[in-house]
Amino acid sequence: MKSRRSFCLAVLSLALAINASAQNYPAKPIHFVVPYPAGGPLDTVARLLGGKLAESMKQPVVVDNKPGAGGNIGADFVAKAPADGYTILMGAVATHAINPTLYASIPYDPVRDFIPVTQVASTPNVLVVNPSIPASNVREFIAYAKANPGKLNFGSGSTGSAGHLAGELFNTMAGVQMVHVPYKGAGPAMQDVIAGNVQVTVATPPSLLGFVQSGRMRALAVTARERHPQLPDVPTVAEAGYPDFLLEAWVALFAPAGTPPDAIAKLTAAARDALRSPEAVEKIRSTGMTTRFLSPAELDAVVKSDLAYWGKVIRDAKIRAD
Repeated sequence: MKSRRSFCLAVLSLALAINASAQNYPAKPIHFVVPYPAGGPLDTVARLLGGKLAESMKQPVVVDNKPGAGGNIGADFVAKAPADGYTILMGAVATHAINPTLYASIPYDPVRDFIPVTQVASTPNVLVVNPSIPASNVREFIAYAKANPGKLNFGSGSTGSAGHLAGELFNTMAGVQMVHVPYKGAGPAMQDVIAGNVQVTVATPPSLLGFVQSGRMRALAVTARERHPQLPDVPTVAEAGYPDFLLEAWVALFAPAGTPPDAIAKLTAAARDALRSPEAVEKIRSTGMTTRFLSPAELDAVVKSDLAYWGKVIRDAKIRAD
């Protein structure tokens, strides 16, 4: 009986200590893990948001870059980190919706091993072609592609990248036969579109805006629900008659499963307030993204929906990462 009483007291003491710790959160620096190299869009957003959260939460926010395996290394690091609210992943559509199907296996489960905190930002992609292609809109392009099966090549930054998936999805939905040509980065792919070595690519607005404005590329459609403010005259793919064609890259915060609800609530509230800042809106816009706050429940729904959506695209196209 005494042993049982001691055990119960120990459990109660531990529960009280955990509760007190959660109520005092944060009591030490928070680490944002970015699963991609420094200097990229996710890194920029993480440092901006981290700076804002450091001000409001009165604790430093340290950005740790842990790149590799398409984001899987950094995501796995956070999945296995202590669930105390001090190690947070700046995840993306790749880590939570694409990689689970793209790779034969990954060392974490995007739903079971994480708690959604909030979506931070999103960006569409843009379908562009070499100006020699006799098409000024999606319908004309599809007609040209159908009349020239297998003669159009689309470049992407790598196998399994957003550009690759967009091209394969376009093949399926439009019933065309473009051939994928992977590159080591989106930049070389775009240069080959300009040179005419490949005819098509899909990329983010900032990376191709100058080329479109100078006439070296022709933008046919935006892959989001709405037109992009930097390309207001470019319609969406949905406007061209393909409402199910959606490709929005997003970034979001995730905590390890088991993180105390109080810590999640404080992180979510601080992120929401930070994303309302005009400075944050402008700086995130400079990366080509737009701020987008979603609650944990809303982000959870997005992850599960995108897992199913991109899983089908990848399986249907028989895509595998090397």
